[in-house]
Amino acid sequence: MSDLKAALAEAVGTAFAGEGLDPALGRVTVSDRPDLADFQCNGALAAAKAAKANPRDIATRVAERLRGDPRLASVEIAGPGFINFRVAESLLADRANAIAGDVRCGADPVAAPRRVLIDYAGPNVAKPMHVGHLRSSIIGESLKRLFRFRGDTVLGDAHFGDWGFQMGLLIVALSDLQPDLPYFAQGEDPFPTISPVSLEDLERLYPEAAARAKTDLEYRDRARRATAELQAGRPGYRALWKHFVAVSRTALEREFHALGVDFDLWNGESDADPFIPDMVADLKAKHLAIEDQGALIVRIARNDDKRELPPLLVLSSEGSAMYGTTDLATIVQRRGEFDPALILYVVDQRQADHFEQVFRAALLAGYIAEGGAEHIGFGTMNGTDGKPFKTREGGVLKLHDLIEMTTAKARDRLHEAGLGAELSPEAFEDIAAKVAVAALKFADLSNYRGTSYVFDLDRFTSFEGRTGPYLLYQAVRIKSLMRRAADENAAPGPITVAEPAERELALTLDGFDQALAEAYDKRAPNTIAEHAYRLAQSFSRFYAACPVLAAPTPALKASRLALAGACLKQLELALDLLGIETPERM
Repeated sequence: MSDLKAALAEAVGTAFAGEGLDPALGRVTVSDRPDLADFQCNGALAAAKAAKANPRDIATRVAERLRGDPRLASVEIAGPGFINFRVAESLLADRANAIAGDVRCGADPVAAPRRVLIDYAGPNVAKPMHVGHLRSSIIGESLKRLFRFRGDTVLGDAHFGDWGFQMGLLIVALSDLQPDLPYFAQGEDPFPTISPVSLEDLERLYPEAAARAKTDLEYRDRARRATAELQAGRPGYRALWKHFVAVSRTALEREFHALGVDFDLWNGESDADPFIPDMVADLKAKHLAIEDQGALIVRIARNDDKRELPPLLVLSSEGSAMYGTTDLATIVQRRGEFDPALILYVVDQRQADHFEQVFRAALLAGYIAEGGAEHIGFGTMNGTDGKPFKTREGGVLKLHDLIEMTTAKARDRLHEAGLGAELSPEAFEDIAAKVAVAALKFADLSNYRGTSYVFDLDRFTSFEGRTGPYLLYQAVRIKSLMRRAADENAAPGPITVAEPAERELALTLDGFDQALAEAYDKRAPNTIAEHAYRLAQSFSRFYAACPVLAAPTPALKASRLALAGACLKQLELALDLLGIETPERM
């Protein structure tokens, strides 16, 4: 189902070809002056430069070839050779009817679907999620939904931080606190099935142990030995480690689900560990891994590099696997278990050099194809001081506390607006939670991921302006309209387009496919957020200018109901791709 821009581009390209010119010059864009035209083509300027001709003459000849096209209400030349188009009302109506009847709301799937794995969130055992996890979780979830909707086979992986020195710290801390636990004896299974620690215990023990290890060398050495014994398979430590992982994961899944974020995989660093020995042997066999001052490295620098990139450290001089080693082994694991054509890593852009090292090593080893892995970097969520957002005391804000704080503000906003007063307490709380999530997610996703933004709770939770709550309100407003129509036994019918506000809404609906395609290509959901906001605004103007239930004729009432219904369906789909759920009423 082609959008209007694609259909017009084909017609304009044919007109250019008729003049002996490259049909690619017929590229059509949405007009930057909607008061003058719906679409425009600037190809005559490029054609004139190549042919050393007058661009306005070329534009005039191309326009003449298009004037009889019934899909166009007008074709005008502006300036030095811009071609402006206003589409016919019948074409707009046809497109609006097609969108209204399409389960995909006018958005095409990709031509060549792929297998895609998206690595995002990166939670850790024993560490509560904080605001630093928010952007990765929100952006990654939206990209997963977008890629899946466009037809790719997609898996989302939390890439759980469950291996390494922090595990040894926890084991030693607990052994000092409860030395009689059976996990510390040199026995075999069975061990207790009920965890000896809660998440609160882990959250208390880990920072205490980490702080002590910085100054107490004997304590740090004990933790290192415990880490090595765990990774070597000591039964008691493995059993205890499983409790740490299970307790942390249960709490994390609850936190993520409240945010509308869910994963297909919870693979951790521990899952990649068994792949490391064979991978290291393979890198050596391919003469990629070489010894350097007792360590094992892979040189990844290229002659055309504009800045120096150090080699990837595979094994330390003590023989320990490093952070990059685990990431490289994870690629090997993913290739064997899922064989993705593309892996996206949604991680803070400050990790760009690390991923460049890993990807280059993977490419050299043949673990990925060129372009088979991408780092989807993002900026930070900042406070009003322009620095990463902190608590008033200067500490890192837990994600749970951020959600609670935003939900409390959402309750206040609903009360201020007089919304939800007639609902039960349970229903009101459900709506407040949805408003809070919409506020957080839209505030994040409406910005291009590569930029940082300032956290402004008052603005984000407002029901006015470019906010998530405003979009929810518009969706609920349309749902209320549709319920009133059902009470009157009024049904949607064929869409006709005549009024300016109807034209605007139909044209906005038509832009959905382009917004999704751009978000997909740039791995940037902000174009979906921008489309959702434009759609809500267009509906608001349509609703004010074009009476629906009070339309002068039954046919016009049915048409406007269908247009409103198409708007609701597309708005809800756009919001769902952003990970935002709309309530039925407020």
